[in-house]
Amino acid sequence: MINKKDMIDNEVFNDKFKEECGVFGVYSKSNLDVAAMTYYGLYALQHRGQESAGIVVSDGNKHICHKDMGLVSDVFNENILKTMNGKAAIGHVRYSTTGSSKASNAQPLLGQFKLGDISIAHNGNLVNADIIRELLEDAGVLFQTSIDSEVILNLIARKAKKGIETAVIDAIGAIKGSYAIVILTKDKLIGVRDPNGIRPMCIGKIEEDYILCSESCALDAVGAEFVRDVNPGEIVIIDDSGIKSIQFAERTKCMTCAFEYIYFARPDSVIDGINVYNSRVAAGEQLYKEAPVEADIVIGVPDSGIPAAVGYAKASGIPYGIGFIKNKYVGRTFISPSQEMRERAVSVKLNVLKVNIEGKRVVIIDDSIVRGTTSKRLVQILRKAGAKEVHFRVASPMVKYPCYFGIDTPYRKELIGAQMQVEDINKLIGSDSLRYISTEGLLSTFKNKKGFCLGCFNGEYPMSAPIENSKDYLER
Repeated sequence: MINKKDMIDNEVFNDKFKEECGVFGVYSKSNLDVAAMTYYGLYALQHRGQESAGIVVSDGNKHICHKDMGLVSDVFNENILKTMNGKAAIGHVRYSTTGSSKASNAQPLLGQFKLGDISIAHNGNLVNADIIRELLEDAGVLFQTSIDSEVILNLIARKAKKGIETAVIDAIGAIKGSYAIVILTKDKLIGVRDPNGIRPMCIGKIEEDYILCSESCALDAVGAEFVRDVNPGEIVIIDDSGIKSIQFAERTKCMTCAFEYIYFARPDSVIDGINVYNSRVAAGEQLYKEAPVEADIVIGVPDSGIPAAVGYAKASGIPYGIGFIKNKYVGRTFISPSQEMRERAVSVKLNVLKVNIEGKRVVIIDDSIVRGTTSKRLVQILRKAGAKEVHFRVASPMVKYPCYFGIDTPYRKELIGAQMQVEDINKLIGSDSLRYISTEGLLSTFKNKKGFCLGCFNGEYPMSAPIENSKDYLER
């Protein structure tokens, strides 16, 4: 078993923001295999979290739950799915943001209450979870996990005798933060998106059956038709009578996390009207306008840096080429090389395609720089492969602040953009030049939408960030 420290050490090779979580839900009136459909939906959302996976199915009476640590394909098999029969299901893939990485914190969470089973799966972070948790504990509520999703579940359960709709509305009114939530009762599938729309969620349809999920790529994976995005501050209730919408928050403004488009989302998704792939290509084109350079080849860092590299090459006329070969078999449980092996230049995740690099002036495009360790390593291996010049271009603004709303970011002292100026970072990573896209330039690539959470770039968040030493407050 690889412990968390080994995985953290391994991040020297990939010091990106960590994925959030992914949620999926389906309600069927036509006897779809809801467990299998949720499995395939979660498989499409695997990029959003690789620590644990789980599915809960409702048979109209009780809930059947299976979850564990690991990838979707590790946690489930055909025999397990065959035992999970019902008319509705929710599923979750997780990367821990609040609450440690252990089996008890895997989602969905299942609560067995007097009025029936209620299950919940949540993507995001509550910034007032600790306060509510203390109040509930003072009232005698016992918590089984350390994650903020259980706070929501208990808030709903306490008001369940008023009816599930009222209970959900009351519970959502008490919490503050980012959330895309799917809730399962014995006869309803419910989706909720926070009033700022920070975390994404959309609605799909297969004839008269409905699906809720984090990204539209999961709809494509199960053959569903995209209907629309869940609106900020909206509760969607699906049952045998169809679909019902309740707008629980007034004067909402959609402030989607900008990093969904930069890095997190799959390129074949469309979120809040923006095609993720097109936005990344447009960012590369804008990056060339702002930071041109003479070079022989443009390369992208797999995978999310590649569309921006295509855009940079298109705008500049410099040929795009493959610069790195990615080892697709290196997963999260890969054993990190020792320092001695690193010093011997062991390249395990990425290897340079030397024939495309040797003797050339190279523009390398990455989606972001967080700590700088990976960027430095990439420049080193390009130079070792014979690159004449290495010009680093970044398809996001400089990351200077942590995220409090569902992304596992380093402390501010670990963010290289918070500690150093561009020229100092350029010297540190060893590139011939370094430029980031401007915030204005990034926003210009989002043609159909105006509101975004840009807190990690400018420190301005859609709501007040938590107090008590920021991240320490969330990580207790």
